[in-house]
Amino acid sequence: MNKQSKKMVALLSFVLPALCASVSFAENVHWRSIVGVITAPDDPSTPAAENINNPVGNIASGTFPWSVRSGRARVNLSTGAAHFEVQGLVINGQIFSGTPGPVTEVTGTLVCNAGEQSEAALDTSDVPIDGTGDVHFSGTIENIPATCANPLFLVRIATIANPQNPNGARGFWIATGAERSIRN
Repeated sequence: MNKQSKKMVALLSFVLPALCASVSFAENVHWRSIVGVITAPDDPSTPAAENINNPVGNIASGTFPWSVRSGRARVNLSTGAAHFEVQGLVINGQIFSGTPGPVTEVTGTLVCNAGEQSEAALDTSDVPIDGTGDVHFSGTIENIPATCANPLFLVRIATIANPQNPNGARGFWIATGAERSIRN
């Protein structure tokens, strides 16, 4: 092997792994907007197992359509630093129209490898949502995997004000990050 060939091999051994690296090497993921789930309510005459609405990977959506006035999110995949804010996260239709209804707390969720065997859904702590649908969180998301392909951001129901079943809807997603950008 001549000198130029050796240089080329050395260069490729450095460049190729960087080009093939997962998104985890890109530290910061930003979603410039948050949008509500556009889901028709489940048909009560259909068996519950068939009422999956609009799942993201293994996470089912809420049973009402939701809208958002504005919002954004960001997560540093290396450190877990996370921030999200949503304004006007409210239900469309039903008796709760224009309000968050019985939802009193939400959680932000980073989904890595959605739909894959290695799917990971990693939550922020629960965050209060006010009567106009405003939510603000700054903190961390723990245990982000080394490979976080196609990172998605969801806002999910954490707690509802229902004395009979306060966690009945826990985990359903009601909003998602949109306009994603990934930066080093």
